[in-house]
Amino acid sequence: MANGIVRFDPFEDLSRLQREMNRLFQDSVSGAGGSRGQLRESAAAGIWAPAVDVAEDANEIVLKSELPGVKQEDLDIEVSNDTLTIRGEKKFEDEEKKGSYIRIERAYGTFQRSFNLGVPIDQNQITASFKDGVLTVHLPKSEKIKPKKVLVNGK
Repeated sequence: MANGIVRFDPFEDLSRLQREMNRLFQDSVSGAGGSRGQLRESAAAGIWAPAVDVAEDANEIVLKSELPGVKQEDLDIEVSNDTLTIRGEKKFEDEEKKGSYIRIERAYGTFQRSFNLGVPIDQNQITASFKDGVLTVHLPKSEKIKPKKVLVNGK
């Protein structure tokens, strides 16, 4: 039996992860070596997650999401218990029928984002607006959790 010394490389796992991530991104950008038609189909069917800002004050939680190119009728907002879910779809519209695309970088397809709100929400008072590609959802906090002032009586 041969006794060999195996050199430990603490960065091997990180290097392997980096190689795999590079391969993943390269495949998604290049269409996994496919033709331009396949590139268009893969981009059109891709998964994307819109950017979201969430702000909170004493009275409400406000969520704003950038959804350029998404139509209002393609949005679905649902609140269940303390979870807000936004679903939608950005459809690929091939307006240029004359030729093939050389490059497609904009994301298309369906998306779903869920947020754990962490506080009870007054579900009857939730409002949402959609203007200039920005969805704004106002989620008023339940009266049960709002702070109350207690007056101290003196005798």
